[in-house]
Amino acid sequence: MTFPTFRASGLVLGAAMTMTMTFTAPVAAQERTVPLSRAGMQQSFSPVVKATAPAVVNVYVRRRVRAFRSPFDDDPFFRRFFNRRSLGIPKQRVQNSLGSGVIVSDKGVIVTNNHVIKGGGDADIKVVLSDKREFDAKVILKDEKTDLAILQIEARGEQFPFLKFEDSDRLEVGDLVLAIGNPFGVGQTVTSGIISALARTNVGKSEEQLFIQTDAAINPGNSGGALVDMRGRLVGVNTAIFSRSGGSNGIGFAIPANLVRLVVDSARSGGDRVKRPWLGARLVKLNRDRADALGLDRVAGALVSDVYPDSPAEAAGLRSGDVIESVDGRRINDPRSLNFRLATAGIGATAELGVVRDGARLKLSVALKEAEKRGLDNAYTLEGPHPFDGVDIGDLTPELADEFRIPSRRGVVILRIEQNGRAAQFDFRPGDVIVSVNRRRVATTADLLPMINDTPRVWRVAVRRGRQILRLVVRSSQL
Repeated sequence: MTFPTFRASGLVLGAAMTMTMTFTAPVAAQERTVPLSRAGMQQSFSPVVKATAPAVVNVYVRRRVRAFRSPFDDDPFFRRFFNRRSLGIPKQRVQNSLGSGVIVSDKGVIVTNNHVIKGGGDADIKVVLSDKREFDAKVILKDEKTDLAILQIEARGEQFPFLKFEDSDRLEVGDLVLAIGNPFGVGQTVTSGIISALARTNVGKSEEQLFIQTDAAINPGNSGGALVDMRGRLVGVNTAIFSRSGGSNGIGFAIPANLVRLVVDSARSGGDRVKRPWLGARLVKLNRDRADALGLDRVAGALVSDVYPDSPAEAAGLRSGDVIESVDGRRINDPRSLNFRLATAGIGATAELGVVRDGARLKLSVALKEAEKRGLDNAYTLEGPHPFDGVDIGDLTPELADEFRIPSRRGVVILRIEQNGRAAQFDFRPGDVIVSVNRRRVATTADLLPMINDTPRVWRVAVRRGRQILRLVVRSSQL
């Protein structure tokens, strides 16, 4: 994204038991059976492992970062009196990280977690196959919202083993799965378990995740590894664990294959980002009080609190106060699961929403299309001796509010932070809304631009992040 540059002048700134039983499965007995004999119990997962493990790789990231070292660091007396930031001497150091990845194409396309390679713009990335061959790789797409990244092995003419995607909507609680990865860097490891739960949404920060929960052991280093079914298909990418000790407690989470496939397809099509459908409605999670007030018998669904003009939601006939309880016949629990269903349906599709309005149930069809990037004529890259040096800003539009999940219609939003700017030393994030500068309210970019020409001794900045107001106080001499 390229914006006009605005320069400011002045001096300014994550028991077993033995029993005999008769089992009648209500669904496809040929696909899902429970072993009822000792011989059945002694069967092995090795055929599945032999078919899938060669497509799971180790990902090694080696990045160079700038660190500041004070000349007084080695003196225990003077070290207490000097500020490392102000007296620091820039020095490069090497930072290493490791994770796992899954080859999803015979051409060497790999999917891993974004947090495995995060900050790796200038990093050296190597992948090691199960047969110990090493290759360089490059990042071809990163998507923070899904915590996924797509890599390409840099090798010509090679044919790589790869995994095929399974339709993750076909999974059921109790299905057997294997987790394959490189925990703690000990080397490729396989663990087994079952699907413990589906459609978990209160796990990560993403607004469009339905995580698969499994009790297959997942540990640090497994991130980006494969979760496979008994057919050897990729059903998910391991991404997180719930743990108080840092090790596996039997609660691990994987990104469903249907969402992974969306990101992979975006990379294969040559795009530099994942295109997502825009609904154009502000959604609120239901609680017991809201559900009772609306006469609902279950606390599940997404409450529409506002509908943006000229949006797909308005065209579909959605209204404020509606509760969306299903998408294409699949029940949803909250706004995150709604966003997941719309994202995996894809641009150009039409989704059928099951809606409750004034106690009545109705069906609405919504056309899924990408948001138009309106309002970016009022976007700027800020430069100068002030706290926003190296920040891209823009007037808040409904599309940006929807993209960043901002519960307001007016304001100035931070779109991007340049790593070499002064602002990078502060905790600004894309999606922050600038509320005030030196106690003066900021409603538009036209309000903010004159303010950064000031030369105060102290800068006082307030930004809104979600429901929080964060305040920054910094002296001009520190900039």
